[in-house]
Amino acid sequence: MARTTSLSGFTEWLPEERLVELHVLDTLREVFERHGFASIESRAVETIDTLLQKGEIDKEIYAVSRLQEEEGREARLALHFDLTVPFARYVVENAGHLDFPFRRYQIQKVWRGERPQDGRYREFTQADIDLVGDGALPFRSDVEIGVVMAKALEALPIGDFMLRVNNRKLSEGFYRSIGLTDTTAVLRAIDKLEKIGAEKVSEELVSSGAATTEQAHQALELAQIRATDTSFVAAVRALLGSVEADELLEAGLAELEEVVAELNKRVPGRVTADLSIARGLDYYTGTVYETVLIGHESLGSVCSGGRYESLASKGKRTFPGVGLSIGVTRLISRILAEGGLSASRKVPAAVFVAMRSDEDWGAAQDVADALRGRGINVEVALKAEKFGKQIRHADRRGIPYVWFTEDDGAHEVKDIRTGAQAPADPASWTPPAEDALPRIVESATD
Repeated sequence: MARTTSLSGFTEWLPEERLVELHVLDTLREVFERHGFASIESRAVETIDTLLQKGEIDKEIYAVSRLQEEEGREARLALHFDLTVPFARYVVENAGHLDFPFRRYQIQKVWRGERPQDGRYREFTQADIDLVGDGALPFRSDVEIGVVMAKALEALPIGDFMLRVNNRKLSEGFYRSIGLTDTTAVLRAIDKLEKIGAEKVSEELVSSGAATTEQAHQALELAQIRATDTSFVAAVRALLGSVEADELLEAGLAELEEVVAELNKRVPGRVTADLSIARGLDYYTGTVYETVLIGHESLGSVCSGGRYESLASKGKRTFPGVGLSIGVTRLISRILAEGGLSASRKVPAAVFVAMRSDEDWGAAQDVADALRGRGINVEVALKAEKFGKQIRHADRRGIPYVWFTEDDGAHEVKDIRTGAQAPADPASWTPPAEDALPRIVESATD
């Protein structure tokens, strides 16, 4: 795991840890692109007004200004705290150049001024995918986004995981059915359930006037419903009893039933209907997802998101969408902390070219150029030292092969793991495929 840095909440990986991160990012890119998602990158800053339009996290926003800035000359700027709000602005500004439905993935740093703790950072990398429509977006997009993210997570050696899914229409419709009017306040309270527990959530609902004691009890009973199939529908109806179901509840039940049924077909064993999932941000309007690593539930959600009908608009045009976001830094920090993944070496180089004397540096570079020309990563010694010392240097970095050039111009390459040494030609020698690049291995099984 990376060392504690001088600024809390900001990670700085060691080279071998960075290789694990790059492996994760490359894998995500590959899966996203295989499913038709195009990459974009938005600017790191937004106007403060833009960032405050959705949700209430003003205490977490990092403002940006020039040291000699003249007050009032320009809009106040801040670092983006997620990639969804900037994406909404991006869609509005570029709508005339995008083809809808628009599939986008985005992997960038974000900044959030919250209290650093296990799995929570002030600067971290997110990987988002979104499907956005112009005016309308078929509901099956809610299924597709879940399938793609499940496929992406399955491609990573992170162990077992579960997509926990709910629908805010279902929750809000249920609250309306039992007489609750401030459904947003109830959703925000339920969103804290795993952090503060049922008793404190109930106290918050009652003390704020959002619910009576009986209504708070019913809302918490709804949040206890779990199912890996569509049986949750019957459980919700049983909880309502003789109370007439609100139309919004019926819509939410139907949508969540479809999502759970389809995900069980496409990615079996990866979905649970969990009616405690609420998501705190205001822009979610339907399907909501959270994802936990089995056995590491205390880490919280490593991937979350959902459906939004009105995040972005331009005049009379609206751009509904659905998206999911992986907290890449959170995921990698836990993997590294528990030794789940590691790199087979610290550096990309597969070959270290040793030197007999400092006069051999040019010849060593010629060897390296010949190897690099065929796609082999090579490091060349900077000075001539005893071969034993040069070999130890390569070994410490995990470089598997050391290249020697004899006085007569002959070449030999040594596998320093086994001690095997053999003649080699820079114009044709190639390392085995498994040694060409650092491998990312599961420490528990490799």
